[in-house]
Parts: sequence; C-alpha cells; structure tokens
Amino acid sequence: MKLHWKTNTFAKLSTQQLFEILKLRQEIFVVEQECAYPDIDDTDLVSTHLSGNNQNNELIAYARLIQPGVSYDQASIGRIVVSPKARGQRLGVILMHKALEEMENLFPGKPIKIGAQQHLEKFYNDLGFKTISEMYLEDGIPHIHMLLEHR
Repeated sequence: MKLHWKTNTFAKLSTQQLFEILKLRQEIFVVEQECAYPDIDDTDLVSTHLSGNNQNNELIAYARLIQPGVSYDQASIGRIVVSPKARGQRLGVILMHKALEEMENLFPGKPIKIGAQQHLEKFYNDLGFKTISEMYLEDGIPHIHMLLEHR
C-alpha cells in the first residue's frame, strides 16, 4: 500500500486532520488496548505530526515527532500507530523509517529516546534502538525506554 505522507505543526493541522488523528489514536490506544489514559496532552501543541494517508485520503499511519526538552532531554517519537485495516503490510516499519527521516530533517544528529511498549522491543531493536531501562508500567502497560544514538 502506497501512502501519501504529510507533516504539520499543530497550528497547521486542519480540524479534519486533527479529528482523524485523535480518532485513530483513541481507536488504538484507548479502545483496542483497553487503556483509559489522557491521550490528548500539551505535547500535541508543540509536536510535528506525521500522517500517512492512503489513496482514498484515509489516515492509515501516524506518529508524533517531539523536539528535545519536551518529553525527554533527547528528541522523541510517540503515539506511533497504524490503522487496524492496514495491518500486516509492514506499514509500522515504513512509518518508522519515515519518522526517522523526518526527525533527521527536524533535529539533525540528535539522539532519539522513546518510551516503547515492551512487547515491541525487538521491532525497535531492528530499527537501531537500544534498550536503556528496566521495564516500568505506564498506564498499566509494560514499557521500556529505548535510545537511538546514531543514524
């Protein structure tokens, strides 16, 4: 599946784009993962939002690109999500490669720290991230901190 990629600051998102992003994040992080947590937070306001839309202009893949000093001292990528209707096509890998490319444009040479769901540790290891913490619970879900230092 070929996706059309867009990056926007919060201020540049249309209300329709924002609605689609929040709807997809809620579908996965709140409903599918059965996790009641405050998905909408102030980090949205200062992030770059990466969206991948299909040929019908449906939001299929999304990630939030975060500047250093907001979530961590390092830059970060969060709210990484692929629509259930497009799973099984390795779009998570494609999304992360696109996110890393955009991070290099936004924050050249900066390390990237993420709070990853622990069951995705190998997925992120394969992208070059190294585990740098023990498991911790975030909203009842096992997570680990991971770092990508060199790209």
